[in-house]
Amino acid sequence: MPATTQPYPRRRRTYRLLAAAATLATAGALAAALPADAHETKGGGHLPSRYQDVQLLSFNDLHGNLEPPSGSSGRVTELQADGTTKTIDAGGVEYLATHLREARKGKAYSITAAGGDMVGASPLISGLFHDEPTIEALNKLDLDVTSVGNHEFDEGAKELARLQNGGCHPTAGCYTDEEFEGANFPYLAANVLDEKTNKPILKPYWVWKKKDVKVGFIGVTLEDTPGVVSAEGVKGLKFKDEVETINKYARVLQAQGVKSIVALIHEGGLPASGSYNYDCDSGSAGSGISGPIVDIAKNISPSVDALVTGHTHAAYVCTIPDPAGKPRMVTSAASFGRLYTDTTLTYDRWTGDIARTSVKSANHVVTRTVAKAPDLTELIAKWNTLAAPVGNRAIGYISADVASTGTESPMGDLIADAQLAYGRKLDAETDLALMNPGGVRAGLTYAAKGSEGDGVVTYAEGFTVQPFSNTVNLQDFTGAQLIQVLKEQVSGTNAASPKILQPSANLTYTLDLTKSGADRVVTDSVKLNGTAIDPAATYRVATNSFLAGGGDGFTTLGQGTNDLVGGDDLAALVEYLTANSTASSPLAPPVANRITVVQ
Repeated sequence: MPATTQPYPRRRRTYRLLAAAATLATAGALAAALPADAHETKGGGHLPSRYQDVQLLSFNDLHGNLEPPSGSSGRVTELQADGTTKTIDAGGVEYLATHLREARKGKAYSITAAGGDMVGASPLISGLFHDEPTIEALNKLDLDVTSVGNHEFDEGAKELARLQNGGCHPTAGCYTDEEFEGANFPYLAANVLDEKTNKPILKPYWVWKKKDVKVGFIGVTLEDTPGVVSAEGVKGLKFKDEVETINKYARVLQAQGVKSIVALIHEGGLPASGSYNYDCDSGSAGSGISGPIVDIAKNISPSVDALVTGHTHAAYVCTIPDPAGKPRMVTSAASFGRLYTDTTLTYDRWTGDIARTSVKSANHVVTRTVAKAPDLTELIAKWNTLAAPVGNRAIGYISADVASTGTESPMGDLIADAQLAYGRKLDAETDLALMNPGGVRAGLTYAAKGSEGDGVVTYAEGFTVQPFSNTVNLQDFTGAQLIQVLKEQVSGTNAASPKILQPSANLTYTLDLTKSGADRVVTDSVKLNGTAIDPAATYRVATNSFLAGGGDGFTTLGQGTNDLVGGDDLAALVEYLTANSTASSPLAPPVANRITVVQ
């Protein structure tokens, strides 16, 4: 791909929703006069052809990853013609900008959209500054529109409104001598309502227009956002059903004369393969994908022409049948800016709708073999300079990579051990610790990212692992409740997609995946320090504040007693690494053998 040598100037755009009364009669008369191909007018010009290809570039779940993600978070898997796979280094907004700008060349009608979680759970370069750097980067990427995701609510609705509209942070103030301008693009939140007004907190939809072509976008996040975000983040809000909401606003758009509609949905699926170029339609339409998006797609009105999705961090391009049984494009571009999706929407000027049978889509790797976009390099340098005094501080030493992947991950175990140690400082009676897998945002890599040296863990790297600013909380549970917590990993709301808690070193048990539901946790195998759990005894458990509030479907964790709220969870990890590692005696990654998995 040719390099982009000239920086692209930032363009400030003003958006407005399409007027409620559309002039359908004029548009209909024009459409009726158009033949299938362009033809010459009396003046010697040409009327547009009946069909106009509209390019839709999309991505999702960026999570503030401005710099190339490290380790497995910065790679994608590609399926080869002979059935083997290879990994490709991918991601980084300097490269994403170059790829998007190159893809737009020669495309007079091009839209760039996103599927939510642009911010939140971000590395230090963005998270330290309440994600202002990411919004600035998205402005430079010329993002046109995005849905909200669950992580847009990590700091609450007021902070989301600030990211949209601009202004300095209410407590941290301004980070530079210029006031933060906010997003140049609209965040859509059709199914997120204010409890008092019962109205969406942000725009529910937005219409892209160029000449006589109109495409409407409806944005929603998953209905279960309150189950995956802290209670404080969603206070005063209610989240409505995705399908009902999209169908409602599809009717609104149609009443305004907008018949070409794309839904931006922060909910996703799980393809049968982890390769970004896997054909999930190889058996039949949509046969290679499972998960919540399948039922959602099958129930969204046929008037919606394509679905851009996210949340699961998976890569797929599928055609899932709509309620009328007709295939409809459903896409997701993995996460962290490693991929982008290029979809061709063929707009029919006669009908004002998308010719669905002509829709084509493919995921493309954001390779790092292209030239970096100079304006994004400049932006990263600016924020890195501001973050350096905090981020470059060494907090520990490791002897090898500490991976964050797997049913039980070394990184998850390390965090649990750190929280147990911290908990025992708060209360010597603390028995064990549990860490939610979704809170482990990355692993630690042995290779140096900067000038700190191999094996050195910096504060910035620790921040990337645990960016949520949760607290470490202590609660009392009976042994029966503790076993129920473990069973909730694989039952209830977590039955279809288990969330395996990462245990401290002294808790062991067997997870039998040949069984179903709660039976997958073998009760008799659950032991603390080698001794079976006593259902009637009381155990002091350390978790983060998200889990202590019953997050991720662990309702029993929300029922603990004798609560004690400690300090920041990242501070607990920093303290543990500093106390247990030196340059001459680095910490070895945990073996991750606390859970015995039977498959």
